[in-house]
Amino acid sequence: MHATLLRTGLGVAAVTLLLAGCSDIQRALNQGGDTTCRDYVKQDQDGKRMTITKFIKQQTNDDHEPAGTAVDATMVQVDLLCGVQVNQDTPIKKADIAGIFINK
Repeated sequence: MHATLLRTGLGVAAVTLLLAGCSDIQRALNQGGDTTCRDYVKQDQDGKRMTITKFIKQQTNDDHEPAGTAVDATMVQVDLLCGVQVNQDTPIKKADIAGIFINK
């Protein structure tokens, strides 16, 4: 009985650690500006925020957290551009007005 409780406790602890580390894993795998519009529009708000934050850091070549207003404004822009991008495989760093009308 004691061994079963120990194994159950270890299993719960392992699952808790995995769930807590999901955002760390997402951050590590996040491609920032190389994320395609197809993948970007599928993300939830937290995922989009992480993607845009990394994208801004890549653009500015600065590891400091960008201002929340910069992240919000960039999210709105990318949401609009990727929502109507003809080629959904366009990386968000290349999404622009022309991509709404022509396949880039």
